[in-house]
This record gives sequence, C-alpha cells and structure tokens, in this order.
Amino acid sequence: MADLRVEICGVKFNNPVIAASGTYGFGREYNELYDISVIGGISTKGVTLEPRLGNPVPRIAESSSVILNAVGLQNPGVDHFIKYDLPFLREKGVVTIANVAGSTLEDYGHMCKKLDGLVDMVELNISCPNVKAGGMALGIKPENVEEVSRVAKRELKKTPLIVKLSPNVESIAVNAMAAEMGGADCLSLVNTFTGMVIDIEKRAPVIANRTGGVSGAGIKPIAVRMVYEVARSVAIPVIGMGGIMTGEDAIEFMMAGAVAVQVGTANFTDPYAMPRIISEMSDWLDRHGIDNVNEIINTVK
Repeated sequence: MADLRVEICGVKFNNPVIAASGTYGFGREYNELYDISVIGGISTKGVTLEPRLGNPVPRIAESSSVILNAVGLQNPGVDHFIKYDLPFLREKGVVTIANVAGSTLEDYGHMCKKLDGLVDMVELNISCPNVKAGGMALGIKPENVEEVSRVAKRELKKTPLIVKLSPNVESIAVNAMAAEMGGADCLSLVNTFTGMVIDIEKRAPVIANRTGGVSGAGIKPIAVRMVYEVARSVAIPVIGMGGIMTGEDAIEFMMAGAVAVQVGTANFTDPYAMPRIISEMSDWLDRHGIDNVNEIINTVK
C-alpha cells in the first residue's frame, strides 16, 4: 500500500485529503457516520470574531454539475469555537485548520492572535466584503492580499498561515505572489466563483442574496488550471480544491502542483466522499506502482 503521508509547513498529515471549509462544519456530524481521524485534516467552518446568523434563506441553489451558496458565514464566533469545538477536534487527533473571516484587517489580526498556538494552521478567507474598502473583498486587489497576509502573519508566532485565494480576480498568480510577499506560508485555492441561478417562472434569483459562490464538479477544469499557474509562480506550498469528487480528481490536482487537496461539495452529495477518495487515491497509486503520494506532485509533463 502506498504511503499517503504529506507534510506542509512542518505539519504532518496522515493523507493529503482535507475537508474544505464550510462543507464539514466542525466535524461532529460526520463523526457520527465514520471516525473523522481517517481524513487528512479539517479546515473548519469559517469563524468570525462575533457570532453570525448568516444570510436570509434560501441560501443554496443547484445548477448543472454545481451548487451555489450564500450562507453568509453563519457561525458561533471564534471564542465559542476555541471553548467548545476545538477540544473535540483535538480529542479526535485530526489536523485542525481554523478558517477565519473578517470585515476589516483588524478582525483578522485579532482572530489570528487568539488562535496562535491553539490550532495546527490558520486559513484566511479573504473573499469577504471589507467594510473599510467600500465592500470590496480583501482578496481582489494584490496590494490588499499582501496587506491582510502581513497583518495575519504578524500575529501568528507559532502557527503556519494559509491564505485562501479567490478566483474572481484578474490574475490569481499575481495575487498568489502578493500573499507570499505578505508572509503566507502556504496557499489554498480556489475559493468559489461568483454566480447566479434564476427561477424563470418567478423571474427572480433563486438565492435570497441574488448571487452566490459556485462550487462542485463543474468548476474543476478551471480550478486545476489555476492551481497549475500558482504552483509555478510561488515557492510556498499550494493546497488545491475545486470540484474534487473522486480519487482521480485529487491526483489530477496534485500532478498540477498541489501538495494536498481540500474536498468540499462532494461531502454534500456523498457523506462518505472523503474516506472513499482516500481509498481511491491509494488504489490508483498501487495500480501504477507508486510507493509514495509525494512522487506525483507537480509531475505534469
């Protein structure tokens, strides 16, 4: 059986398959179905400084090979996470990546300071509207990406920083380099694309927020291309995501340059998706006589 272990910024993962933020909660529900310690790690539901109720319903819509969501970062807040959810994840022994979101640079700094040394890694969700920039997401302009990365890194003395990149930009490679210049230890991509679904009988958007983040199998080719571009633009590790439904999909991302992957929407269509994907990756490696999963990283000819 192939060795699936990977290491990212000094953090050791049993395998490269990580639950993507917002699709796995804090792991409790999935642990009722299987022992979540079998997966590589969990990027938690996005947490904010204060509890949030999220957007009005309906917040999720389906389209061909994709789903749209505008949940609005509903979460119990970072203090609740530290007190109630983090001990559960620590008890399970699963690598814990705290996904954090904010409305200002100060929000990110405060949360990183609270989480430093408590979690294995911190992942910045920089696709949220920045209230001090007229509602523009911090992840759009490279100068803002660099600034928020620098603010977060300044507060993280013990914990590696992942910056999660938005695909809704002019050049994701330029933004990746900006995050690296700001001090990011690792990058994850892609976050969701912006889209809309319209109910043609009502002549109105299906989602109350009108637009939402597009994820699922339909975005995979674009996500693979972006991972390929970014992996060749920076010297820091890249975690790939976007439409991964099978072990073969995960291997494709790793061949494009990702050192690990995150699985999101697949968890909604198949609650056992992650253990299955891990098994499928192992089987593929065995069939091809590959002893270690790290051998396939960045091997596109």
